[in-house]
Amino acid sequence: MTKTTINWSREIAGKDVVTQLQGRIAAGFEPLAEAFAENFTAHGERAASVHVIHRGHEVASLWGGIARGTDGGDAKPWVEDSLCVVFSCTKAATAACIHLLAVRGLVQLDAPVADYWPAFADGGKGGITLRMVLDHSAGIPALPVPLKADCLTDHCYMVEQIAASEPLLPPGTRTAYHPVIGGFILAEVIRRVDGRSLGAFFDAEIARPLGLDFWIGLPAEQEGRVALIEHFVPQKGGAPTAFGTALREAGSLQNLFFFNHGDWMAKGVNRRDGREAEIGAASGVSNAAGLARFFEALRPGSPLGLDAATLAGFSQASSATHLDGMLLQPTRFGPGFMLAMDNRRQNGPDAGDSFLIGRQAFGHVGAGGSFGFHDPEFELSMGYAMTQMGAGFLVNPRGQALMDSAYAACR
Repeated sequence: MTKTTINWSREIAGKDVVTQLQGRIAAGFEPLAEAFAENFTAHGERAASVHVIHRGHEVASLWGGIARGTDGGDAKPWVEDSLCVVFSCTKAATAACIHLLAVRGLVQLDAPVADYWPAFADGGKGGITLRMVLDHSAGIPALPVPLKADCLTDHCYMVEQIAASEPLLPPGTRTAYHPVIGGFILAEVIRRVDGRSLGAFFDAEIARPLGLDFWIGLPAEQEGRVALIEHFVPQKGGAPTAFGTALREAGSLQNLFFFNHGDWMAKGVNRRDGREAEIGAASGVSNAAGLARFFEALRPGSPLGLDAATLAGFSQASSATHLDGMLLQPTRFGPGFMLAMDNRRQNGPDAGDSFLIGRQAFGHVGAGGSFGFHDPEFELSMGYAMTQMGAGFLVNPRGQALMDSAYAACR
């Protein structure tokens, strides 16, 4: 049965400004709207959107808050079609491009990357398969050679550096999250097999056919819709984390990545050139509706034409560990997607290091807490995007409250 949505709005009076929240909500999903409002009143939300699709129908689409725009003027309201960088949610979009090539018979996931990019075999990387890149077991979570400041916005430069590198871990033997390297590898395979860049392929084959507000390489004409990212600032005196401790160890994987991936995360994310760049692991620009509708398309019968066996494989863990070599916590991955991860016992419920989706669900989280996923068991697709980054590597309490409310309404 189609759920009828009704218009919803809420004004939140702050110290200097009144924040307007609005959208549409279906009967039974009202607690999600309350959780969305509470994120602004009690949990530091600045500007955000959340979108939920249940059994093929929109049941929630909410947005609001105040965001910094790219025009350099005063802060402006987040409206229904506002956009922001969704960081590693981009990885799922890049993975979908690879899966499209696979179902068309143009690549094979268990074939070596070097079959499509011969120079990649240098340095002992000849046995690395596309699947290893997708599930973070390729052994190249970072590069040891010093990289230039604008490295992530220079695809050709990164491809050259990756081809010349050696694995830091034996390929296929350990799960170690690849924050950015995997996206460049997959993008280069797409370019060599299809002839188009990652962003052009994604736009022509996925985003435009589905009518998504989702880009990997944002066109200039969309810049006026972008809300700038507010970086997370850790509180002083917080308890040390395993990642934070390793970060200070020269030569550690954490140190190599954090201090050797250029300035895109610190500066480029809020610049035009940073959003224009096609960074397959990080630079996607979208909103909650774009994320939810993208994941809704990853189900049988969707216009993308992915077969049932391929789609069922998204929920299957092909790489999992109790101690991720990069994140230093338990992780689970399918071929390009994050799976459910419950690290509350280890890190605490508010650490932002869990992804509490269903046992058959698959999706991805972006830095600061954005996320998108599809759960075939509950026939649920959901997206969340925000400007104020939160703590942890995965979903922080703001996003989790929304996710919990959505699941509760579907049960």
